[in-house]
Order: sequence, then C-alpha cells, then structure tokens
Amino acid sequence: MENRAQGFKRKMKTRHLVMLSLGGVIGTGLFLSSGYTIHQAGPFGTILAYLIGALVVYLVMLCLGELSVHMPETGSFHSYAAKFIGPGTGYTVGWLYWLTWTVALGSEFTAAGLMMQRWFPSISVWIWSAVFAALIFFFNALSVRFFAESEFWFSLVKVIAIVAFIVIGAGAIVGFIPLGHSEPAPFFSNISNSGLFPNGAFAILMTMLAVNFAFSGTELIGVAAGETENPSTSIPKAIRTTLVRLILFYVGTIVVLSALLPSQSAGVLESPFVAVLGRIGIPYAADLMNFVIITAILSAANSGLYASSRMLWSLADKQTISPIFAKVTDRGVPINAMICSMLGGGLALLSSIIAPGTVYIVLVSVSGLAVVIVWMSISAAQFLFRRQYLREGNDVKDLAYRTPLYPVVPIASFLLCLASCIGIAFDPTQRIALYCGIPFIAFCYGSYYLTQYMKKRGKDYVESTEAESH
Repeated sequence: MENRAQGFKRKMKTRHLVMLSLGGVIGTGLFLSSGYTIHQAGPFGTILAYLIGALVVYLVMLCLGELSVHMPETGSFHSYAAKFIGPGTGYTVGWLYWLTWTVALGSEFTAAGLMMQRWFPSISVWIWSAVFAALIFFFNALSVRFFAESEFWFSLVKVIAIVAFIVIGAGAIVGFIPLGHSEPAPFFSNISNSGLFPNGAFAILMTMLAVNFAFSGTELIGVAAGETENPSTSIPKAIRTTLVRLILFYVGTIVVLSALLPSQSAGVLESPFVAVLGRIGIPYAADLMNFVIITAILSAANSGLYASSRMLWSLADKQTISPIFAKVTDRGVPINAMICSMLGGGLALLSSIIAPGTVYIVLVSVSGLAVVIVWMSISAAQFLFRRQYLREGNDVKDLAYRTPLYPVVPIASFLLCLASCIGIAFDPTQRIALYCGIPFIAFCYGSYYLTQYMKKRGKDYVESTEAESH
C-alpha cells in the first residue's frame, strides 16, 4: 500500500473536477446521436427521457457523494463494491468499468479521424487516429495537473459552443435572429405538431438506455476523488454544479433542436447541430461544428484514458491483478496501467475494422451495459455502507456529506437502473448487450474466485512444506 503514500498527488481543484465530469459526459452522444433520439421518441418524449435520465444520475451521484467524501480513493467504486458488497463484485465492477472506457477510446480515435476527413480528405483516417492517440497519451503521462488543465480547456470549448448554440437557437425560435430564406419564426410549432408521443410512450423506455449511456461519465468525480484537493468540499460542489449544467445543456439543446428541426428529418442528419446552424444561415457553421465535435471527442478520450488507467491501478493496488500495474511515476502517474489501457483501446480500434459485426459489437454492447451495472453497484454499496456505519454505533451527523432521504435514494436509483437493464430485453438491437454482458460478468466472477483459490492453495502448500522441513 506504500504506493498511495508516495504516489498520487492531490492536484485537482473543484473546477478541474467539474470539467472532468462534463468532459466525460458531453461527447458524441450529444453532438451526433441526439438527432436519432428525437427521431425515435419525438421532441417531448426525448425531453422527458433526458429529465428521467438526469434524475437517475442525480440519485446515483448522491450515493457516490457520501462514499467518496468518507473514503476518497483513486478508482473508488470498485473499492466500495469490494468492501461493502463482496470482493468478487468489486473485481467485476473494476473490469467492467475499465472495459467501458477502453472500448470508448477505440471508437473516439476513429471518430476524430473520420471528422478530420472533411478538411484533409487525402490523409487516411489511421494517421489521424494515431496522432490523436499519441497526443492524449502525452497529456495523461506528463502529470495529473497537466491532464486536469488540458481537460479543463477541452471541456471549456464544448461548454462555450453549447451555450452559444442554445442562445442563438433560442433567438431564432422567437424571431430575434432571422432564419435563412426569409422563413417565419417557428416558435414551438414543431414540438406541438408532432404530438406528445408520436411513436408511443414505450419508445421512451427504449431511448432511456441511450440516455443513460449519454450521461455516463458523471461518475468520474468518484474516480478522481483520491487526486482531489479537499475532497470533502470539492466533491459535493462538483456533484451539484455538474448536474445542474448537464440538465441545462442537454435539455436546452434538445428543446432548440426539436423546435428548429422537424423530428422526421432529425434522425437522418449526420449532425443535427450543423443542420440547425445552416438553417439560421451562420457562415462556416459546418466547419465550426466540426472543430467543436473533434474537441468533444478528444476531451472524452482524455477522460477515458484517465478513468481506465486509474481503475487498473486500483485493481493492482488491491492485489487482485499483477502489481506491475500499481507502479506510479514520480509525477504521480500510473504509467503501466496507462500503457495497457491505451493498448486495449488500440485492440478495440482494430476489432472495429476487422470484425465490426462480431467482436466489436460485443465489446460495445458489454461496455454500454457496464455503465448501468457500475451505477447499480454504487447505489448498493452506499445502502450497505450506511447500514454498517450505523450498526457500528456511529452517528449519521458525523458524516461530512450525507445521502439525503436514506434508504429511499439508494433503493430508487438501484431500481431505476435495473429497469433500464430490463428494457434492453425488449429492444432487438440492444438485446445483444444482455447475451454478451451476463456471460462476461460470470467470467469475471469465476476468474476472481479461481485465482483466489489458486493463491490459497499455493500459500497452504508453502506453509506445509516449511512445517515439514522444520
């Protein structure tokens, strides 16, 4: 355990923590696939789905807040799951979360390379993917402070772009900013014309999964807890501000997109943002948005490499995988864990080219389901932690940050996450997540208990031979 004492540096401030969390969340989900969600559930249904999604995330964050303020650890939630649910669950949660971000790395580098094709059609996507991968590795490998600072500026570009988009869009909706081709101001006719639930209320349950995945990344606040200055004040503040901003950004964006784009055409468009800015007649709108989307993708990759390397370090620190991954440089960076996570991202990238219909679809499905399972483990761990805390004769008032309305909050967040997992079974395109996810989870549990059994056998053998020699 000496690594923790000499290794990680508490260099992150609240502003870094908030931007890290936003950086993980505001990615391609908002910029590219929001049009698909509107197409599926209709404008009103989409707004409702995002509000429900925000509620689920908020409840999970309230649970994580209590745990990470009381026990600020790097790569936290697998430690909480191991301590309060069971060591096998902790091990499985660690690997699921690592897989989530490693697969994301592969798809983000490809996406960034594809977006560069707009300006440099003659340069192959591979070259760009490699350049971006090297850049992100460099940002993470220098120091925690450098990583946090680069993520802060990456995220800031996205936040400014979204705020500007909402302001310009709102102006166009009410007629302050004239639309191109002298079109009249639409106000909210697009939203009211398409009815409350054009494809039925059940479509909301289908989109809920996409919405949950869109919000994944908020839990990075917990991963970074061990490298944060004053976690008892920084973490609660980051949780509050992140959620308020998420709701404003996501719901504000969806309202603007829905009002300015008919939902029939929303799903077909490559980026709904470009279409809206084009309608308003903003010059170079597509190029501007292309730049913002590349920044968004790189920011999500930056957060992803950070999260996956910290999770691997944490598994090694708990002595459940090789101690090689627990090695930390003088600047407080778990370099071996980072190299392994980057290689995992490279393999995910290769599988997306070589076997997109088999290996890659399995990876994406498992990683999508993994986020929701990680959230369930956070809710369950907080529920069990509080029970144990009180059983030991402690007073709730002594907790620096308390999850309100206990036990309602952890139970509600657990059940809402469970409902979205059950929803997967009814969607033929997402059902594969259960078919691949459940065996993967069983494999993690099996490998944990098998390695522990082998370790114990080895230890017993050594002890018995020593006894005989005496």
